[in-house]
Amino acid sequence: MSESPRPGTPQNAEWQGATQVVRAGLPDVVPGTPYLPGPVFAAPYHAPGDPTQSPFTYGRFDNPTWKGYESALASLEGGPCVLFPSGMAATAAVLATLVPPGGTVLMAAECYYTTRVMATQPFAGGWFASQGMQVLQAPTANDGILRALEARNEPLAMVWLESPTNPQLDVCDIAAIAARAHALGAIVVVDNTTVTPLLQQPLALGADVCVVSDTKAMTGHGDIVLGHVAVRDAAHVDALRMWRTRMGVIPGPMEAWLAHRSLGTLHVRLMQQCRSAQVVAEFLAERARNGVGVTGVRYPGLQDDPSHALAARQMSHFGCVISFELPSAEAVTRFFAASELIYEATSFGGLHTSAERRARWGGDAVSEGFIRLSVGLEDVNDLVRDLARALDAI
Repeated sequence: MSESPRPGTPQNAEWQGATQVVRAGLPDVVPGTPYLPGPVFAAPYHAPGDPTQSPFTYGRFDNPTWKGYESALASLEGGPCVLFPSGMAATAAVLATLVPPGGTVLMAAECYYTTRVMATQPFAGGWFASQGMQVLQAPTANDGILRALEARNEPLAMVWLESPTNPQLDVCDIAAIAARAHALGAIVVVDNTTVTPLLQQPLALGADVCVVSDTKAMTGHGDIVLGHVAVRDAAHVDALRMWRTRMGVIPGPMEAWLAHRSLGTLHVRLMQQCRSAQVVAEFLAERARNGVGVTGVRYPGLQDDPSHALAARQMSHFGCVISFELPSAEAVTRFFAASELIYEATSFGGLHTSAERRARWGGDAVSEGFIRLSVGLEDVNDLVRDLARALDAI
């Protein structure tokens, strides 16, 4: 595996990932100005006469700080991007604008729980239900989605994938699914939050739309809630931006600026996290093989993981998230109590190592002792010692 994966459509075709994330979306050099200008806070802008002659007119329509970060994201994703105030705002915009009334969506059964809730359960007046949207589900593992598509002859509006899935870390064949889905007339959406466009590029693999919660690894500091959508078709960009403007689901300038600033360290953060996650996963897998309290270790980077061969083909590295199981919820409580380095918290992708017992939320088909671990930037030897101590305590 290359140490510096190259994002799609870079500003310079010879630039590697580390260079791209540092330079992406920066303005032209102007003497006396900063590399990345600070956030622009404005409701109205100066816009005399014909408003089409002004690049910015009103704060709900657009903002130069959003534009800068969207430009940076586009160079990584390989297609134009639209920024939203959260990953779920981005998800809602995609479902609302790209699924016609009465359309059918085939959705990964293990995709993010709130996405499934939004698409399938009445809420806030049951908006999606009122549009007649039908949702089918198929498992990601064992080519479940591809087999469901191959068995279907009726048209589909959309196929919604998540790869690797969160939290089970199953991987699907994006290219094969996209080819079959397109034959049925479907738009293919991939939630790429777990690994980011630096490690996997769904648009290059044939997907039409990519959704990412920038709250996670994209920004990596646990202090921003943000999301974005990347697309192939410019018409989809227009629809998404119109939805954002009309519905008022706009990102804050400060959040957009902080995200752009954080992007410059994405490569160094992810490469270190991937290296450490591989070591931690191998440590956990060894304990599982020896029957020392741990079972069900999943990480796509492990040679014997069910997703390894496919993940190695369509990802450049394997991410920072590992899952494993302890015997019970009580064992997880003892595990956290004995650890000095693992924060008990939801979310993942941050510079601090964190974990949680996922069953406490409900919604995911996992055991009471299932743990999702997000490996941070601490020294990996310290992490392994801390894990060993915490596991021994149970």
